[in-house]
Amino acid sequence: MLDGEAPAAIGLNAYILISLLLFVIGFIGVLLRKNTLVIYMCLELMLLASTLALVAFSRFNGTLDGSVFVFFILTIAAAEVAVGLAIIVALFRKRHTVQVEELSALKN
Repeated sequence: MLDGEAPAAIGLNAYILISLLLFVIGFIGVLLRKNTLVIYMCLELMLLASTLALVAFSRFNGTLDGSVFVFFILTIAAAEVAVGLAIIVALFRKRHTVQVEELSALKN
């Protein structure tokens, strides 16, 4: 970009494509990974992909409703991260592993 030029406008389709790509990466990570911490990060990636789409729709509709809604989602997600990480740490302290395959206490 040269000085004085306006940045190129990014269309809604680009935002949706990036959001979809992030969501698919997170979904594949949840399905394929065996480490609970990595699965948790993939779930967070999926959540952020959905919030990106929400902000993009809000921006292109010309309202702030989606942005305000995302603000609340991110606030609750911060609390969710704290609880989720505490559960994973407690699980690791009790079982000495975070591998999903070795966590079979609820089977049978």
